[in-house]
Amino acid sequence: MTPISENYQENVQYFEQVLQVKENFDIIKKVLRIGDGEITLFYIDGLLKDGSMQKLLIYLLSLKKMPQSADAFLRENMPYVECDVSENEAQMIQMVLSGATLMLGSSFGAKGLIIDARTYPARSTAEPENDRVMRGARDGFVETLIFNTALIRRRIRDTALTMRYLTVGSASKSDVVVCFMQGRADPKLVRHITDRLKSVDAEALTMGHESLAESLIHTRWYNPFPKIRYTERPDVTAAHLLEGSVIVLLDNSPSAMILPTSIFDFLQESNDFYLAPLTGTYLRLVRHAVFWLTLFLTPLWFLGVTNPWLVPEWLSFVLPAERGRLPIFLQLLLTEFVIDGLRMASMNTPDMLANSLSVVGGLILGDFAVSVGWLIPEVILYMAFVAIANFTQTSFELGYALKFMRILLLTLIAFFNLWGFIAGVAIIFLLIVSNRTVNGGHSYLYPLVPFSGKALLSLLVRRKKRS
Repeated sequence: MTPISENYQENVQYFEQVLQVKENFDIIKKVLRIGDGEITLFYIDGLLKDGSMQKLLIYLLSLKKMPQSADAFLRENMPYVECDVSENEAQMIQMVLSGATLMLGSSFGAKGLIIDARTYPARSTAEPENDRVMRGARDGFVETLIFNTALIRRRIRDTALTMRYLTVGSASKSDVVVCFMQGRADPKLVRHITDRLKSVDAEALTMGHESLAESLIHTRWYNPFPKIRYTERPDVTAAHLLEGSVIVLLDNSPSAMILPTSIFDFLQESNDFYLAPLTGTYLRLVRHAVFWLTLFLTPLWFLGVTNPWLVPEWLSFVLPAERGRLPIFLQLLLTEFVIDGLRMASMNTPDMLANSLSVVGGLILGDFAVSVGWLIPEVILYMAFVAIANFTQTSFELGYALKFMRILLLTLIAFFNLWGFIAGVAIIFLLIVSNRTVNGGHSYLYPLVPFSGKALLSLLVRRKKRS
């Protein structure tokens, strides 16, 4: 901790120089006379509650006598609720740059007052676009950290709910909150995550949660399966907290990191719990089936086309009558790339045209590809199913992991036939088993490894919640 000077004028000049008040138009220095004394305020324009500060300034100007110390000023003459005394120079600078107001007084000595009257530009807490529900809450996280913590506090009114504040990044000093329920979350996991966050050696978290995730987990570039589950829904976050998970929130990011994570966690959604148990169970079973079809449908079909003798008589209709001008393997790869191209085009298209561009573009390209003989109808049919099936779960990372594994299977089948398919399945299994979560001890295949029958059943069957 670096203390400031006992001399008021030296402190004013020092902070004016460090904050570069004359160089930055948005960093404001304001001097007020109070009785026989003087105070100086430093704050950032645009990150201040103008109405609250205006009322506070009117009150300060009405004072007839300057208190003899910062503690006396806070105790006797500061009506604002979020205010504290500090003698730490680094803390004062960080709080000003975060949007708070620093007050230096001629009678404060080596102390200053930090007034937390900051506010950040924020959008409304609308429902996340990629995680909608048919019934239930319609609010979602935003880029302002304090709003997100309030949305969680609104749902869990328990003294066991703990939100531990940290700063990460030598330049950005990003606000990070580790959120957990005492008595439910694993203390070793909480301690491990907190220690890892404190030891993060990064200048700035420019890409938000992705930068933080890469700092927390030493990833293997060849393993595309996601190691962290994200959500923008406060209700999902609250449910995981009550189940013993640890949540990491980051300022400037609308996503919450759920730790630890297994691959089966991605196959659960909010709709499962907002609907009746029977309906929720049905939706969950469909999601599981579609998940595996997304991975294995086109490789198994390609294996059957390559080895017709493997296809039972009653499934012989799936084999194409014509192969087209390009090999089936190239047709499948080409369609994979075209689908990604259309997806990127729709993301960069104005909202009113995005849906029509994807649909019309896909229809036109598919029709012409069949007409000129590049693709056969069966390839378009199966790849269309795979493209649509990716939307049954909300994780983009998992969707692309399945895509990479699907391409791996197709490539191995094209070069090594049946043995290539077997080798591909073995590689996928090894990648899933070897995938490490944030603490390295939680299995990515839980509740299969280690086996827990009750937990596994709850993943497949949506049971009735008991009070």
